[in-house]
Amino acid sequence: MLRIALPNKGRLVDEIRALFGDAGLEIRSAGDRALTASVGEDFRALFVRAQDIPELVSDGAADVGVTGWDLVLESGRPLDQLLDLGFGRCRLVVAVREESPVRRAADLAPKSRVATAFPKVTGAFFAARGQEVELVPVSGAAEVAPHLGIADVIVDLTSTGSTLRMNGLREVDTVLDSTACLVAPAGRNPAQALALSELTAALESVIRARGQRYLMANVPRAALAEVQRVLPGLNGPTVIDILNGGVHVAVHAVVAAGSVYRTIAALKSLGAEGILVTRIERLMP
Repeated sequence: MLRIALPNKGRLVDEIRALFGDAGLEIRSAGDRALTASVGEDFRALFVRAQDIPELVSDGAADVGVTGWDLVLESGRPLDQLLDLGFGRCRLVVAVREESPVRRAADLAPKSRVATAFPKVTGAFFAARGQEVELVPVSGAAEVAPHLGIADVIVDLTSTGSTLRMNGLREVDTVLDSTACLVAPAGRNPAQALALSELTAALESVIRARGQRYLMANVPRAALAEVQRVLPGLNGPTVIDILNGGVHVAVHAVVAAGSVYRTIAALKSLGAEGILVTRIERLMP
């Protein structure tokens, strides 16, 4: 039974549970404060701090983990990203006080003091640009540092930028983009590799399906050439003869969720009838 390190709290928890549940891997724990839980039939969850997950996975205390890519990079641990989960999206940005004349990171004066909870990533960012800065590691919110005179600049995470603006700060550069990801040690034995490949495929099938819809319609046989242009699908629409269907045939296709309304309108203009659109739980290529 492989061990999965999962965040014990924070913004990722609900989305992780939903993703695993949709993949048929329900996370079943004895209570909200339980330290472990069963995940399907083949995995055991370990609930820990998100920032500790890279270390636990790298050291072999867990076989695989889910955490933010920013935390993986800051840890410096040699981990493979098996899958970008697509949620928990945020950016690590350079920000200055609103009244500062600095417009980009390159404008910072030499030896500027930079407060951040990500000293490794921040140090590497400025070093790659040939800029000498003084790092001021902080463990809590960095937004207050410029107002207290602790630092001239901060490097901190943001999703929308609203917290920075509320605290009189302005973004001037982006250090990295981050999302939640599935990570595993670089060295894996064959049994681990197979189990993790199956886990990755299960989760990826849910992620792939979330932006798609399954569309079915009865269309005139004479309009199939035009229908194929409207419904390209993954490999083109599936065409099925209808019993006593006469001039109509049934077409089935996977379409992007964001384009469903345009697709339906186009099909109607071609004489389509009985159009049905459903959600897809999982989609394997």
